[in-house]
Amino acid sequence: MQNLIHHIQITINPGIYLKNPESSDLGKRMISEGIHMIASSGFDNFTFRKLGERIGSNESSVYRYFENKHKFLIYLTSWYWGWLEYRLVLETNSITDAREKLDRALTVITQPVETDDAFGHIDEVALNRIMVNEYSKPFLTAEVDEENKAGYFEIYKRLIARVSEMISNVLPDYPYSNSLVSTILEGSLHQYFLAAHFPSLTNCNDPQDLTKFFKQVVFSSLDTYGKEK
Repeated sequence: MQNLIHHIQITINPGIYLKNPESSDLGKRMISEGIHMIASSGFDNFTFRKLGERIGSNESSVYRYFENKHKFLIYLTSWYWGWLEYRLVLETNSITDAREKLDRALTVITQPVETDDAFGHIDEVALNRIMVNEYSKPFLTAEVDEENKAGYFEIYKRLIARVSEMISNVLPDYPYSNSLVSTILEGSLHQYFLAAHFPSLTNCNDPQDLTKFFKQVVFSSLDTYGKEK
């Protein structure tokens, strides 16, 4: 099983990149160092020139892999959502009780990220820091509709669909499952942002409280709707 896990790859839409960074050591270093640069200094301060200097190459070598830094960020966020989906499937696959399975899924998507040895060149903790600080930037562009049609956000949408299906297995006729799941995914990132920068604006400064809060939101919504029918 452990050998199988170490051979898993997160598959990203090839339209996001010009050359798959997973196909070479240079590409993997590009992703690894890019994550650390954005996590420490922010996306706005990140440039391909700086990345080239960091990996001991030139700016043009980065452009052979990615058209621009926006596509680079979409790649990173897509990888994160794919990795979260992989963890979700791995940790819920053997659970048969629908409510218990949903409960475990909510733990997976709201608890702090830990380093995953299955992907040695990716620092998942640093990548999660990028998600907390920059998660809306891939969407907030004039090209978002075109990029959505091109399938750039399919992994994110697929992750929402997986958890939405778990909600439907608990309460089949609940009509707001997609809205609820997208609220949890983005809301948990926002709560981590508030805890880091505006702690007086959240009651979830402890990750355990954050998970309890979102589980309460989900299960209270389902239980209330079930009683109102």
